[in-house]
Amino acid sequence: MTRTDADTPTAIAPDRLAGILAFLQAAEQLKDTLRSGSTRTGRPESTAEHSWRLALMVLLFETELAGIDMLKLVKLTIVHDLGEAISGDVPAPLQKPEDNREARERRDFATLCGPLPKDVAAEMLTLFDEYAAAETPEACLAKGFDKLETMLQHALMPLQDTAFYDFNLGYGRERTDCTALTRQIRDEVDARTLALLDQAKRQTG
Repeated sequence: MTRTDADTPTAIAPDRLAGILAFLQAAEQLKDTLRSGSTRTGRPESTAEHSWRLALMVLLFETELAGIDMLKLVKLTIVHDLGEAISGDVPAPLQKPEDNREARERRDFATLCGPLPKDVAAEMLTLFDEYAAAETPEACLAKGFDKLETMLQHALMPLQDTAFYDFNLGYGRERTDCTALTRQIRDEVDARTLALLDQAKRQTG
């Protein structure tokens, strides 16, 4: 089948291109935004790495996510932590209701979206707000999988103290209880956490 010009991506207006590239270059800061967790070698994990594996995770369960808008779900996983490119990550044990973290990240994300064409910025902010509100099936799943990816990463880290694993056993349960699938994955994650907790107890005992 012969391809025509109508089948190929169109050229983009120079100012639109400049805005998108400016956003992309600024979003690169997420690669240097470190989380409290680490990789299996003990190297600090970046928020960009977490977001990448979260997007990969939901993609792998596409067959089990019948009826879910997969494109929107993947978009939510990619966008959800982009505000941290400016404000940085606050570890879950240190988060407090009075610190206005969500509002700060939303302001930072809006700043990050500043160079974007208005239509693209509006879509990005809509996705960010949908994730934060967690009212749609896709946003609820994105939040649940976000917790699960974090705990799976924790299971790969060098052995931690018992308090670390005790915290993980209660972490984000209201989010991971959202569907039968996320509950099933949570059961597997908790089993791994309990095994590591037992190992940590033996090491300190």
